[in-house]
Amino acid sequence: MTTRTACPYCGVGCGVAGVAEGRALTVAGDPAHPANLGRLCSKGSALGSTVGLEGRLLHPAIAGRRASWTEATRLVARRFSEAVARYGPDSVAFYVSGQLLTEDYYAANKLMKGFIGSGNIDTNSRLCMASAVVAHKLAFGADLVPGCYEDLDLADLVIFSGHNAAWTHPVLFRRMETARARGQRHVVIDPRRTDTAEGCDLHLPIAPQTDVRLWNGLLADIIRRGAVDRGYIAAHVSGFADVEAELAGSDQSVHAVAADCGVPAADLETFYRLFAETPRTVSLFSMGANQSTQGVAKGSAIINVHLATGRIGKPGACPFSITGQPNAMGGRETGGMATTLAGHMDFDDVARARVQRFWGAPTLAAAPGLKAVDLFEAVREGRIKALWVMATNPAVSLPDAGRVREALERCPFVVVSDCMAETDTTAFAHVKLPALAWGEKSGTVTNSERRISRQRPLFPAPGEARADWRIVADVATAMGFEGFDWTSPAQVFREWARLTAYENDGRMLNLGPLAGITPDAYEALEPVQWPVTAEGGTPRLFTDGRFQTPDGRARMVPVAARGPAEALDAAYPLALNTGRVRDHWHTLTRTGLAPELCRHAPEPYVELHPADAEPLGIADGRLTRVQTRRGEAVAIARVTDRQRPGAIFLPLHWTEAYAPNGRANPLVAARVDSRSGQPEFKHTPARVRPYRETWTGFFLSREPVRAPAGLDLVWRRIPQAACQLHEFAGRGDEAERAALRKALGRSTAEDVLLFEDAATGARREAVLENGRIERVLFFSTSGRLPPRDWLADLFALDALSPADRGALLMGRPAGRTADLSPVVCACRGVRAGKIAAAISGGCCSVDAVGEATGAGTSCGSCRPEIARMLAAAPKPEIQDAA
Repeated sequence: MTTRTACPYCGVGCGVAGVAEGRALTVAGDPAHPANLGRLCSKGSALGSTVGLEGRLLHPAIAGRRASWTEATRLVARRFSEAVARYGPDSVAFYVSGQLLTEDYYAANKLMKGFIGSGNIDTNSRLCMASAVVAHKLAFGADLVPGCYEDLDLADLVIFSGHNAAWTHPVLFRRMETARARGQRHVVIDPRRTDTAEGCDLHLPIAPQTDVRLWNGLLADIIRRGAVDRGYIAAHVSGFADVEAELAGSDQSVHAVAADCGVPAADLETFYRLFAETPRTVSLFSMGANQSTQGVAKGSAIINVHLATGRIGKPGACPFSITGQPNAMGGRETGGMATTLAGHMDFDDVARARVQRFWGAPTLAAAPGLKAVDLFEAVREGRIKALWVMATNPAVSLPDAGRVREALERCPFVVVSDCMAETDTTAFAHVKLPALAWGEKSGTVTNSERRISRQRPLFPAPGEARADWRIVADVATAMGFEGFDWTSPAQVFREWARLTAYENDGRMLNLGPLAGITPDAYEALEPVQWPVTAEGGTPRLFTDGRFQTPDGRARMVPVAARGPAEALDAAYPLALNTGRVRDHWHTLTRTGLAPELCRHAPEPYVELHPADAEPLGIADGRLTRVQTRRGEAVAIARVTDRQRPGAIFLPLHWTEAYAPNGRANPLVAARVDSRSGQPEFKHTPARVRPYRETWTGFFLSREPVRAPAGLDLVWRRIPQAACQLHEFAGRGDEAERAALRKALGRSTAEDVLLFEDAATGARREAVLENGRIERVLFFSTSGRLPPRDWLADLFALDALSPADRGALLMGRPAGRTADLSPVVCACRGVRAGKIAAAISGGCCSVDAVGEATGAGTSCGSCRPEIARMLAAAPKPEIQDAA
């Protein structure tokens, strides 16, 4: 039987059609879901590889021992109640996640703000969407996203402002690729030449933190051209005169703006002209804009331009904030952020009284709580006595992550509810509570276009895992609170829908018609966009020019351009930018289970320009130290002119279990936007140096191995289909290698293949049991190591042939040359070498390469990279006719 559900990854909110047999799962895109129309990206396509029970937290645990739900629930309730009684409600906190369903978010918010009486519940959406939320509230009166995905089809110009859609929202990018075929143009504003920028019509590689300068310059240019929609402003917008006055205070000429932004004046002029001449324009902005100490200003500057030109509430025209998580929007709706109440209500007296009446709550939080960075600093300082982390991994994901670990270690009582048993955060938990994972949950999520979709279970709950809303409700009841006696997610959803409609005198977030939804109708709920009316969903907001402000007018907000919060200097001359890779998600707890998703970017890397690498002796593919004032990481250098000189890029995903030396966020300064509290992940002063390893090696085993304690090694784990690959390097001598061999354990097996050459420092060791390979260990001091893929493939065999055994000793596969080129297409496992051969063989388009190799024919996430390879390939010489 096919179950229709929603993908757990990005904010596109794709529909998934899943067929489960036992714990096996086959997935496809749901052709009936309006967000994706049957498409899935590489991550969604690989969901079947992530639903096994390996590594799952299946039973409650207290101090490392298995406990019953009753014991664990009572302990959590008692410790939180004691902290509140002794130190007050603000001595406890929840830190929640966009991986929660809306019902989970609602239950947690109700408990903390309505019954414990504190605002101290914040979400990891603070790290990605908080600046957009504040910009929306300033302009529109509430956190309202105006547009819908249909606008991406209808737009004639799409601007990607700090948004690498080809990697982070690939299904939407494929949708816009289709629109490009009929003439849609793309402008990318990004310091990096990303896959999104690679094939666009115009790329503006601006200097870090000059976004506001660029957008203010665009508005000034629009005013000079007479392209302002003064009729729309007169009828629907306030604040235009104040914005004009702000612009008049500095030189807004194209040449001055271009010089400050570090882009050619001619390119900036082209962008400004394109915008002025294209009424149907969508400006997409995401993490590159939001994750900044100037995030709110960037969002406001983008919105200002759209309000000044009336490009909002119209088909194909809007400013569009694209969310990063599947339910970041649902969390924002239900009050998952410390700065709002549920239902897009604020902490004013009228709203507080309304929510308290609706809940019948004994008290209600009097003021906003602590935002994420401040919350963990309060934990570190001892002001938070009890902390509950739900479905997220702050020990990895927050900035200055080393300080966050100190906070967790110092906290008297840490609860973590998660589906995984071992994460960097669960290591600090006094109590671990097993939660349902995707494929087991039942509830709703809201995607970037305000579309509510159902997540439906494909499997029964494993072990003793429970829904997050139920875990919260049980603790609330154990604390003595009433009003949490739900027995199904449908009941929670109905209550939430009633709250959105309760005393609603103009709030656009309204699910009123769903407030009486029956259990059967909830199970069958089709995707619908809020506001929900009797006629159905609402694709676009503000079509009538009315906004959720007291006077119904949108507000333009003056914003001033300013430099980065922390300036570069001689000691740290490079700007560190962190972000995502194409096939991974957050902290690898899910995508790390899918070997096919570990191919395109198998280990941490640092991207830097040749002008920065060459003077330091950093070569492509070599280990490189990345240092800031807060810490150090070691990653593989990718030397490329796709990176702007003076800036470097380091992905965020790797954790203690996968690459303890390659974690990015311990390096990032915990500086935040003063209004949104969103951290600055895009600009931390840094420097790079060669690692200068003296030896390298790898270890293949059937089970994952943690980096041995006490050894100063660079360690990375890369999952393979039949085994685990562990790469390592050191700067010591033979004694260090001997210590590693000892730490990895000596085998008692009799069948050991061993080759050792003391002169070259080479060692090749393979352990077999009953003819089956169990482990392989290779060392080299020359830097020459064999390819790993053929060795990893041997683990899938029941027994090795004599030729295989000989190959192990020789250190190379017999009779063939392995393709060592990077994997480009994760879905089909197609390497760059095969694609290059197809191109040299005459394939001259992405589709032709796909027909020849299979690359790009599944999810399409790799199509921009294939296009780049085509563009870089030598062109065949054309012979003149005789």
